[in-house]
Amino acid sequence: MKKIFFASLVGGAMMLSSQAMAIDSTGCGLGSMAWRGQSGPVAQVLAVTTNTLFGSQTFGITFGTSGCDPHGRITGGTQKMVLAFLENNLEQYAMDAARGEGETIDTLAGIMNVDSKVLAQKSQKNFAYIFPSQDADAVSVTLAVFEIMKA
Repeated sequence: MKKIFFASLVGGAMMLSSQAMAIDSTGCGLGSMAWRGQSGPVAQVLAVTTNTLFGSQTFGITFGTSGCDPHGRITGGTQKMVLAFLENNLEQYAMDAARGEGETIDTLAGIMNVDSKVLAQKSQKNFAYIFPSQDADAVSVTLAVFEIMKA
């Protein structure tokens, strides 16, 4: 009886933890970091399994490690969509931001639900802040774009 109860408890915890990660399929944690950039159900299952086996997601949320946010914010939604977009279009966005116009700016404005002309102006005006070096990554660019749009 204890084995059935324990198995049910573990199964239930795994189901709950997997639903908590529905925003980006795997959430944060060691598994999400280890399998970052991979796509498809196999990579997602491996990431979730790694997170569950090592308890890294719970630890990460508690202490702010492994890409988790300790302040209880769910970093999905708009910010996650902008990051996903910029990961695939960073170079084109850099060119459009330098010009102050372009398809990537229009698309980002749509994702962020802001006026594309305002985003274009702020992107061009703050280009050096958004792209402090040639090696700027999508995460830092995403954060910078949100910062300039708040100002």
